[in-house]
Amino acid sequence: MEIHQTPLPGSALIDLKRLSDDRGFFARAFCEQEFTDAGLDPTIAQCNLSYNHEAGTLRGFHYQLEPNAEVKVIRCVRGAIYDVIVDLRPDSETYLKWFGAELSQDNHTAMYVPRNFAHAYLTLTPDATTIYQVSTPYAPGAERGLRWNDPALDVDWPHEVAHISDKDANWPLLADNPDFAATLTGAR
Repeated sequence: MEIHQTPLPGSALIDLKRLSDDRGFFARAFCEQEFTDAGLDPTIAQCNLSYNHEAGTLRGFHYQLEPNAEVKVIRCVRGAIYDVIVDLRPDSETYLKWFGAELSQDNHTAMYVPRNFAHAYLTLTPDATTIYQVSTPYAPGAERGLRWNDPALDVDWPHEVAHISDKDANWPLLADNPDFAATLTGAR
């Protein structure tokens, strides 16, 4: 694996080191020791699969509050997505900044999403399928979200959103929650 830090400290893109021959290639997609050596949390408590019928489907922004905050490793195994993360750490220099990257069946890149980041993606192709490795089991009472088109985030999505759940379309705007930073950990 090749682990590349993104502009948001603690997050990373993970590319495969391919061992290729006439049959195709072999590559390690996860290694606890390589994650640890790179300063990434290697814990995997749950794996999820997400399938999307149509291009233009948006899922997110999702995150979980402490103590249920999740590390996620997202890989698109069919089709392509535009994967976006937002830094929700109030003490971070990149607080509320976002980073996006294309993940696809062709580039095999994964996004490492640290705890206390929100995550969303937009499908770029029909039949896009993603696999999530997650560090903590889902806790419904800890789930929160950000509005995908919140002007305070100003995410530059690569094309129009055609499909989104009611829940994701209606997360509150940051401007409507002046105490947002204090709600993230409950400790502030």
